[in-house]
Amino acid sequence: MQIRELEKKARKIRRLIIQMLAKAGSGHPGGSLSSTDLVTCLYFAKLRHNPKNPEWPDRDRFHMSKGHCCPLWYAVLAESGYFKIDELWNLRKLGSILQGHPDWRTPGVTVASGSLGQGLSVAIGMALAGKLDKKDYRVYCLIGDGEIQEGQIWEAAMAASHYSCDNLCAILDYNCYQIDGKISEIMELEPLVDKWKAFGWHTIKIDGHNIRQILQAFDRAEKIKNKPSIIIARTTKGKGVSFMENVVDFHGRAPTPEEAKKALEELS
Repeated sequence: MQIRELEKKARKIRRLIIQMLAKAGSGHPGGSLSSTDLVTCLYFAKLRHNPKNPEWPDRDRFHMSKGHCCPLWYAVLAESGYFKIDELWNLRKLGSILQGHPDWRTPGVTVASGSLGQGLSVAIGMALAGKLDKKDYRVYCLIGDGEIQEGQIWEAAMAASHYSCDNLCAILDYNCYQIDGKISEIMELEPLVDKWKAFGWHTIKIDGHNIRQILQAFDRAEKIKNKPSIIIARTTKGKGVSFMENVVDFHGRAPTPEEAKKALEELS
């Protein structure tokens, strides 16, 4: 898929996110919108997967560690063909396959997530399993910047380097906000590139909304041997909707019907 097609696809995914959150009346738009370009490029230009056979043993794996941003994942899965688009309007309904955090009942989701800090460890388990089984699949894990304040992330970072998990690529959605405010005011992360390098990771820093840079980063990470890779993607919270961008209130507040209408007009 070409860059312009991926940009168009990402815009459609953002529209679906707004629509499903407005319909549900709850959910997390900020981080879902900031990560959209990253996950769209992954699924439609890089990831080896088969919507007709979600459990294909040789598929590449994706794990969304920051599980509250699952509206993005659900929209991408539906657009990929794992289930019908109409299923998105059942987000967070009792008995729906699309809950407020992902779990294994959703086609295309292997492991439940949402307890922040644990997802990178899950991804390392997948990567090590691939090596033990002599499989050539790759593992991708989306983590959040607020999430990497968790100690378990850094234990996992040490383990991935120690076991030379070169089939693992973490993707950091570095939008600089978490539920309580600015990252820099709550727990400063910088110098972030130096920290990941010190833990033995190949580190790639990009603009997380530049499709060309995202694709190039995935290609570079795939060529790295004997160490894991992390793509540190600088993004904008609520990207694509002017009144949501860098507004911490929209970390976990769904748009009202009026706000949704305005957002969809901006994304048209």
